[in-house]
Amino acid sequence: ADRTLIMGILNVTPDSFSDGGRWLKLEAAVKHGREMIEHGADLIDVGGESVRPGAHRVSPREEQSRVLPVIRELAKQGITMSIDTMNASTARIAVEAGAGVVNDVSGGLADAEMAKTVSQLDVPYIASHWRGHSDTMSSHATYASVVQDVRAELESRVSQLVESGVSLDKIIIDPGLGFAKNGEHNWKLLGHFESLTSLGLPVLVGASRKRFIGELLPE
Repeated sequence: ADRTLIMGILNVTPDSFSDGGRWLKLEAAVKHGREMIEHGADLIDVGGESVRPGAHRVSPREEQSRVLPVIRELAKQGITMSIDTMNASTARIAVEAGAGVVNDVSGGLADAEMAKTVSQLDVPYIASHWRGHSDTMSSHATYASVVQDVRAELESRVSQLVESGVSLDKIIIDPGLGFAKNGEHNWKLLGHFESLTSLGLPVLVGASRKRFIGELLPE
């Protein structure tokens, strides 16, 4: 694309940090997804598991029961979607239901089957910088240089994904703002964005409504 694309976030969860519980009902979720497209979003990211700090895992079965009805309905309306999941089984069934992109905040580290699954599905794959699940990630927010470390770890992750069969031209990288990073880390990454774009891959940035933005505002 010759412009920045906008991703609309649709959390079909009871406990996401900004809108948990608001879109649990199918009709409300589909309506919200359609409204985001009408307001300029290029695709809708549908997620069934909260990754807010401290969140606990849900089973793939529960995750799928939340997202699949929404994906099927939005697909009927011709809306482009990504599935936000760390589970390979959910990625596969969501793509089969109509999602066109897999967005994995763990970059393939949470599920050993993810790389093989994405390779077989042959869809774009968003791989985030990740150091652990939500209930432990704050303990991993230690860097010698957050910009250099995140770049190096993403570069290594991309190499491993390609070795596992994922096509390089299908990979999108995400610095994982807020994942094992404090506010200062997030701002440094945004201030040195060229360190990420220099890897030569598309970059997704998920900064909307996150805590570190509010930290700049006067109380």
